[in-house]
Amino acid sequence: MSPEITSIQMFGIKTPIIRAGDDIVQILEASLQDAGIIPVEGDVFVLAESAVATAEKRIVELASIRPGERALSLGEKYGIDPREMELVLQECDELFGGVPGAALTITKGILSPNAGIDASNAPEGHVVLLPADPRRSSKNIRKKLEQRYSCRLGVIVGDSRTQPLRLGCTGIALGVSGFVPVEDARGTFDIYGKPLRLTYKAAADNLVSAAELLMGEAGERVPCVLIRGAPVQMVDESPEMPTISMEGCMYFGNIIKDRKENPKKENQ
Repeated sequence: MSPEITSIQMFGIKTPIIRAGDDIVQILEASLQDAGIIPVEGDVFVLAESAVATAEKRIVELASIRPGERALSLGEKYGIDPREMELVLQECDELFGGVPGAALTITKGILSPNAGIDASNAPEGHVVLLPADPRRSSKNIRKKLEQRYSCRLGVIVGDSRTQPLRLGCTGIALGVSGFVPVEDARGTFDIYGKPLRLTYKAAADNLVSAAELLMGEAGERVPCVLIRGAPVQMVDESPEMPTISMEGCMYFGNIIKDRKENPKKENQ
């Protein structure tokens, strides 16, 4: 009996530079046509958050920002432009600390260096904030694409992140529409027939990580990757991205414990 062979395809969609106020769906449609690609049932679009945020006018000119005392102090401490540090404080849910060049924050419920604020792929003297509501963004884009191509599609607004103690970036989904982003694998069995008790499949994050290989981090101008054949469960909704409490997190649970045991170490 032949083993089952599975595969997916990925197409990097190169676009013109996306500017504030652009219709990102129109740009995608034109770029897909130029590339000779027609979306089909079950395709998943992975979109760079910076492109989505730029189209949504989430660009800030640093010259317009007046940093407060805390931003001045923390900016000097972490080697961050105090104007950008002011935006970090405004955007983040919580600040934990940092290293030279990066402040460690929880922003929109997830771990985000510098509150996800991006100075790369932004005009000189500007930064790009995260989309205000990545879930809503992914839903709006999906609905327009589905109407245009008359098929069910998935959309992810994704970003790059570093992993603890690892060099380099992987991908993370900020907002998802059209498929289940995290699949519950509990109750299934491993190759030896043992039941899985704690396993969840981070489908959306894994797709963003794969797309990052084509998107790149510099001037590639590939803000979208179309993934075909992804093994995901399509749904006609925009599910919330599942999260866990900080206390239940293997990493932050220990940080919280250390804070309680050593209150003087907590960043003011």
